Amino acid sequence: MKILISGSTGLIGEALTAALRADGVEVVRLARRATPEPHVLWDPAAGTIDKAGLDGFDAVVHLAGKSIAAGRWTRKLKNEILQSRVVGTELLAQSLAGLARPPKAFVCASAIGFYGNRGHDALGETSPAGTGFLPDVCRAWEAAAEPARQKGLRVAHVRFGVVLSERGGALAKMLLPFKLGLGGTLGSGDQFMGWISLEDAVGAVRHVLSTATLEGPLNAVAPQALTNREFTKALGRALHRPTIFPVPGFAARLVLGEMAEALLLASQRVEPRRLLESGYRFRHPDIDAALKALLG
Repeated sequence: MKILISGSTGLIGEALTAALRADGVEVVRLARRATPEPHVLWDPAAGTIDKAGLDGFDAVVHLAGKSIAAGRWTRKLKNEILQSRVVGTELLAQSLAGLARPPKAFVCASAIGFYGNRGHDALGETSPAGTGFLPDVCRAWEAAAEPARQKGLRVAHVRFGVVLSERGGALAKMLLPFKLGLGGTLGSGDQFMGWISLEDAVGAVRHVLSTATLEGPLNAVAPQALTNREFTKALGRALHRPTIFPVPGFAARLVLGEMAEALLLASQRVEPRRLLESGYRFRHPDIDAALKALLG
């Protein structure tokens, strides 16, 4: 196979690129600047892309987008987060749709932020979107791929939960305070968090690529539903450290504002129904096994 990947230097993108190449897949990076590796150039902000370079791929995996944890959510940053997802996806979808020989599959990143704050409700792929900034972003992000779908490409939206890796993302930021014995629950600790190991995040994308019947939304979260309190205790066990320093909700809101409510205190009990129904087998279905594999 020959696969084009945007966001290939990100946490998931780097791991996915390495895994595919190890299996003999030809991987080309969709990049803003020339690199020594095979690449296709684009500039979403300028609306430009090397359309000739898009020809000949079996699939495109689109992971690019500004981090939602890039800083306190000002109006400017929120617009940058939205535009980085919608504009890039629209440009890529329209460009692929205009090819004489488009790829068969267009696999796009999305997020479980689609569901918003939903308490203890069990959420599957058919559950409606929530309300707020992140659900609005995810709806627009997924809708931006519509030109590719109308062209007949198999379009899948992989709604990632919190991706756990010691190399980056949320877990990497937690490790130092937890190792120092300063870890604790966030807010009430009763909020559910959808999580997935980096290995399973990559595995989920590869499963979607190789399963011709999978399209539309797919929740990329581990099957074990965890509250923040349960996750906190598990991380403390893995590091052999106490977890006795909770962060009150008001303190998180004071420091991070709206971002704290959406990312740290919102509750999302998301289930990976379509991945399981289609035969995907999780490498790390429970948190203790995942943390043991990640942290040794």
